[in-house]
Amino acid sequence: MHSCPLCQSPVTDFHSDAKRRYFRCGDCALVSADPASHLDAAGEKALYDIHDNQPDDPGYRRFLSRLVSPLLAKVAVGSGGLDFGCGPGPALAAMLREAGMTMALYDPFYANHPEPLTRQYDFVTCTEVVEHFNHPAQSWETLAGLVKPGGWLGVMTKLVINQQRFANWHYKNDPTHVSFHSEATFAWLAKRFGFTWQRVDNDVLLLQKR
Repeated sequence: MHSCPLCQSPVTDFHSDAKRRYFRCGDCALVSADPASHLDAAGEKALYDIHDNQPDDPGYRRFLSRLVSPLLAKVAVGSGGLDFGCGPGPALAAMLREAGMTMALYDPFYANHPEPLTRQYDFVTCTEVVEHFNHPAQSWETLAGLVKPGGWLGVMTKLVINQQRFANWHYKNDPTHVSFHSEATFAWLAKRFGFTWQRVDNDVLLLQKR
């Protein structure tokens, strides 16, 4: 019997296709891919290496601005931030530095230095990362702990709408996507870690630590 990788509650079958089974938690509503289908670290990195997100790409910057703009409205110039899961081309950090912020970087594959995880920040960004959490309980614990009281966590991830939409959802077909969140999941996370939250775009959420 599987249990939820976020809250350890019982899960039920949610969807199956030719490649994977997916389960949904009745408590936190996380939809998770069968752990037996997770790639190993080398397979995961091989797929990330194909991504070509350059810091100076105007289209990629437009995509990221949907998180950057609402976040900049919340934090003071000169604030210290961390881009968690920055990838090989940290465009988001570059945009925030240009706006007057001090940025640190962390990524388990491309900037795997433990020191940035030893302190807290005025804000933390996490774009297109949480869907890759193989161990979401640990990862969310780490992420929440990096934000100072009163600070902000900016998350970008596509959200589960319902079972029918999930069945035809291209987002689930990426084998590195293993943890799928919904609004109900973010409500659970906010309660668990002491945040208030708001959805500012289809796939952008801002959480403030109380």
